[in-house]
Amino acid sequence: MKYLSSLMWAEFLKFRKSKVIWITFLAFSMLPLMGGFFMYILKNPSLAQQAGLIGAKAQLAGSADWPSYMMLLAQGIALGGLFIFGFITSWIFGREFSDNTVKDLLALPFPRIMIAIAKFNIIGIWSIVLSLWVIALGFVIGCLVGLPLWSTSVLQEGMNVLLVTTLLTILLSTPVGWIACYGRGYLAPLGFIILTMVFSQIIASIGYGRYFPWSIPALFSNVTGVEGTLPLTSLFIVLVTALTGFVSTLGFWRFSDQDE
Repeated sequence: MKYLSSLMWAEFLKFRKSKVIWITFLAFSMLPLMGGFFMYILKNPSLAQQAGLIGAKAQLAGSADWPSYMMLLAQGIALGGLFIFGFITSWIFGREFSDNTVKDLLALPFPRIMIAIAKFNIIGIWSIVLSLWVIALGFVIGCLVGLPLWSTSVLQEGMNVLLVTTLLTILLSTPVGWIACYGRGYLAPLGFIILTMVFSQIIASIGYGRYFPWSIPALFSNVTGVEGTLPLTSLFIVLVTALTGFVSTLGFWRFSDQDE
């Protein structure tokens, strides 16, 4: 634990002093802002007619109420989180190779796998913070818009979907860490993220999304309340994918040579 806390503090300092933290913060803030704008358009039919194409796109968000708005936030976290969380992972691991600092890390008097664990911890913490910010900002915007159908049950059901969707999406960022290490930089993991996002849409559209790990969070976010259940096979697929990425990344750091 002593090694881990020291490494996590070092990773936190590197992350805090980077502009990446603000880029991800601003990028994810667009989700509740656009969702609230769509809800406002739907609440004002006359404004929707004047908006033309924007009004038509807003119809995709459903009706202007809290259940639809919270489902929209969950879908945004599922889709946008694949890229944002993946981007954070690719940066935290890939920068060591791009900046040629991996040699210094491998020479430190720490167990090597602790370096990767510390990085994953920072990724998880920041991803959760980002998601909580999106949810909090979403609630503020929803109150400002004056959405109807608010109740304790709606809040509980919506939060369950939001939190599970967030957790599933964060877990799927672990393979990006291994791709960043194997590809020794940013480009390979970013390409991997884009491919998974494209294939998640295609595979889900043909009815097999519950078997493709990167489609599962988005599929889960389309339902609310008691119907928002996740098949055990889909949960198992996500967990196996996350564990595979995690173990592969630890293995890379454990067996990397000093001449990397």
